[in-house]
Amino acid sequence: MTAMKTPSTATTTPEPPPQREVAITSTALARTTALRSRLTGGVVGLAVLAFLASLWEGYKALGQATGDRLLGIPFPVATDDLSMPHLGTILGALVEPARRGNPTSLGVYLLGETSVTLREAAYGLVAGSLLGLALAIVFLHIPPVSRGLMPWLVASQTIPLVAIAPMIVIWGGKAGLPPWVAVTGIAAYLAFFPVTINALRGLKSPPKVQTEFMRSVGAGRLQFLLWLRMPAALPYLFAGLRLAATASVVGAIVGELSAGTGRGIGRAILTFAYYYSNGPEKLYAAVLVAAVAGIVFVQLLSWIERFALRNRHSR
Repeated sequence: MTAMKTPSTATTTPEPPPQREVAITSTALARTTALRSRLTGGVVGLAVLAFLASLWEGYKALGQATGDRLLGIPFPVATDDLSMPHLGTILGALVEPARRGNPTSLGVYLLGETSVTLREAAYGLVAGSLLGLALAIVFLHIPPVSRGLMPWLVASQTIPLVAIAPMIVIWGGKAGLPPWVAVTGIAAYLAFFPVTINALRGLKSPPKVQTEFMRSVGAGRLQFLLWLRMPAALPYLFAGLRLAATASVVGAIVGELSAGTGRGIGRAILTFAYYYSNGPEKLYAAVLVAAVAGIVFVQLLSWIERFALRNRHSR
């Protein structure tokens, strides 16, 4: 008799997916997570905006229903149309003529003035950032200078802007410079400090193992700075730039109030404040456009940061 042979069942181990597929999957997952985060941030932003609008209108409705008094306590802000216009009135003023006899709408006029302010703020941001980065590099390589100048830099930020802005305007006028240069200087004055602090922290952030490796290969001070410290400082630097961008817009607006420039959203706010009783909604519309412009300015910087750090792996 011939013995029947039973076929042997060999166990096969599944092959791991190729590295290319894993990389593609992880990239797609990262993009999906980033998109979900942005959508969540947008929804939260719209919810906050709706809440603030409801709070404004609710406060006004409550004040008008109670005569601006609640339990015998007067409201901190009057709710009449002169002190607190409806949001619909403020938004409606943007499509109305900015001046009598001029067909240009208020919104178009404010956008033109805002572009002047943002240009001055951008110049100030660039100048202040370069100064702040240069100071951070000097402080990194010359510690005695850092210990001697850092307290004075901190003290410079405690001086009220309304006090130093006229001084910068006067110095610029004595030097024969146009008013926008003084406005740019004020914006740079507010922008350089957060860049200095964050850049210095970022330049000191590389771990010891990396610095020891650079020394082992004989890297010089310039190679240390360009190949190790600057790439490591980019996230810190962009964080400082976001703060500096906000400060530069504020500095440009305050500078326009002090410099007596003929253009800019700061001058528009001052003009509408002077004629407040004739159209309070125009002043509120100007402030609203200035706030939105500041948000857009900072958001542009965030997009640049996202593009610049797109290939950086999170630790």
